Amino acid sequence: MHTFTLVFILALILSTLAQLWLANRHIRHITAHRSQVPDDFATQIDLSAHQKAADYTCAKVRLSFPGILLHAGLLLVLTLGGGLEWLSSFWHAWFSDPLWHGMVLIFSTIALLSIVEIPFNYYRTFVIEQQYGFNKMTPAMFFADLAKQYVLGALLGAPLLLAVLWLMEKTGENWWLYTWLVWIGFNLFLLAVYPNWIAPLFNKFSPLENETLKTRIEALLQKCGFESSGLFVMDGSRRSSHGNAYFTGFGKTKRIVFFDTLLNRLEAGEIEAVLAHELGHFKRRHVVKRIVLSFAISLLFLWVLGYLMQQSWFYEALGVQVASVPSTAMALLLFFLVMPVFTFLLQPLSSIYSRKHEFEADEYAAKQASAADMIRALVKLYQDNAATLTPDPLHSAFYDSHPPAAIRVAHLKKLISTGAAA
Repeated sequence: MHTFTLVFILALILSTLAQLWLANRHIRHITAHRSQVPDDFATQIDLSAHQKAADYTCAKVRLSFPGILLHAGLLLVLTLGGGLEWLSSFWHAWFSDPLWHGMVLIFSTIALLSIVEIPFNYYRTFVIEQQYGFNKMTPAMFFADLAKQYVLGALLGAPLLLAVLWLMEKTGENWWLYTWLVWIGFNLFLLAVYPNWIAPLFNKFSPLENETLKTRIEALLQKCGFESSGLFVMDGSRRSSHGNAYFTGFGKTKRIVFFDTLLNRLEAGEIEAVLAHELGHFKRRHVVKRIVLSFAISLLFLWVLGYLMQQSWFYEALGVQVASVPSTAMALLLFFLVMPVFTFLLQPLSSIYSRKHEFEADEYAAKQASAADMIRALVKLYQDNAATLTPDPLHSAFYDSHPPAAIRVAHLKKLISTGAAA
């Protein structure tokens, strides 16, 4: 057995067992704290709501068990099981040109992995979300959204993939640098077109009509020095009763979007506090920092891929025999299939970085709006979204970009007690 084959198998076993172990820890921790509302929330959330959140979270986590195992099995079938080599041979009979052969090979693999996910997403939507009162979608809407996603993915992804494969084939040993520049341009393009062209394909957006709330929000925006192309309400209630708010776009396309469910649930001061938190991300340049970091990481990954695609052992150890090295499409496919196996244990680093930004945004909101309103808004959002108040700390460290509710509320209360809040 090739050394890298053994390394890959061990890494796959380790990451799979780690995911299963973390999921089991999460369920046990939540179940152990199901019978009592945490003291900091006892006056605001009743026991039945707390138990609903616990059961809802556990149901979603239990669904992840077969998904984790299926993903590991599929990865083995595609690599060491010869699946990718069979697909490559099959398509070679139809497409002899390396670029088009690479395109159909990658798209067929993505299609296979996407199709496998559909039953899990369907069950999550029409069983779990339905059972706990969140789902508003119909099967027709579910499959219509899927069709839109696939068509949109093909329209946007095909030109990008063709460009990447062409650069890998034609631009020599520095292809990874040129590809990185194309990747940057593609992502900036998506950020620019998403608000006006992509998002409306899935949801309806309308201007905020509540004049009192609009005046209050515009005063906050002026105070914070934020210019937006508009305040919009998204009809999220057509699909789910979950609520949220977010910024989208950049430059002249920047807009603030509120879920209609959020506006219907929160008071004006609480909405202002939530918006101030989002403004905190803007003022602290978190979005820019995350974009720059993601571009830096993508450059590193492309450089690593540039080395690996020149090594015959990289293909052979993963169950693929290629006629010539490098094999651009196969190298690209193998790399992005197996990369998560080797990077899973690094996930807490991403969570730590993201949580740092969330604390900074909360601090900004506490100064520009009301920390007390922010706390009330957080509690309502956790309750309405049935987010557990007692996550397992280790599971949360791996998967949660936001700090747990108890830690976040305690941080805001500390700002109030120390006079750091407005």
